[in-house]
Amino acid sequence: MLFRLQLVAMAALVLPVACQRQDLTRVQGYVEGEFVNVASPLGGRLEKLPVARGTRVKNGDLLFALEQTSELAARDQAVFLVNQARAALVLSEKEWVRQSELLATSVAAQRDADQARSQRDQDLHHVSQLQAALDSAQWNLDQKQQSATRDGLVFDTPFHEGDWVPAGNPVVVMLPPENVKVRAFVSQKIVGNITRDTLATIHVDGRPPQTFEARVSFVSPRAEYTPPVIYSQDMREKLVFLIELSVEPEVAKKLHPGQPVDVHFQLKK
Repeated sequence: MLFRLQLVAMAALVLPVACQRQDLTRVQGYVEGEFVNVASPLGGRLEKLPVARGTRVKNGDLLFALEQTSELAARDQAVFLVNQARAALVLSEKEWVRQSELLATSVAAQRDADQARSQRDQDLHHVSQLQAALDSAQWNLDQKQQSATRDGLVFDTPFHEGDWVPAGNPVVVMLPPENVKVRAFVSQKIVGNITRDTLATIHVDGRPPQTFEARVSFVSPRAEYTPPVIYSQDMREKLVFLIELSVEPEVAKKLHPGQPVDVHFQLKK
């Protein structure tokens, strides 16, 4: 009985020492995604939605198209007016050249030459105005459909074909691989040893478990008392700092927002 009591007493003494020796470079974290909302500044009926949730798209792939009837008509009308104005400018330019040549031989009056030049200038200004209107009409038409500007995962599609989409509402929510981050919270005792580009190892549960390399991309300058999502089993260290880590795009494709991970910072001794 006395021997058992001695073992219990020794264990009580060893336990605090073991806790004090906890490796603070190993923390639990989670995967976070910074989503990209793809929308049109103009509203309209959703005509085409060639992508679905969970699919991966490449840069340049069409994401969606809204109906373009009024924008097409406005663009075509603007093209017609620009072509008409340019034809008038060609005639006024020829008349100005002719009057200039006659003025040089003193055959034509100065007044006729001035009138020809004034008409040419007016036509030139008119073409410039109509070209600006055409550019605006073409921009409106182009905005009715959106393509991917980079590779990524289609995370969500809030609307369906045939739905009316209000101006500015996201039609496709994308998650580019470079927007996948790993977030963790570290104790104030080691935050001073972590800087941008500090290397870390990410451990992900699974069968078999997977291990990836990561690099610190952000160290928060502001302390927090508790992380917003608590995965840590030991909350005795109440003063923590947010750390963000980036991973290679191919690794990011294997991670999922909200997924818990283990982070081991490779600090220099």
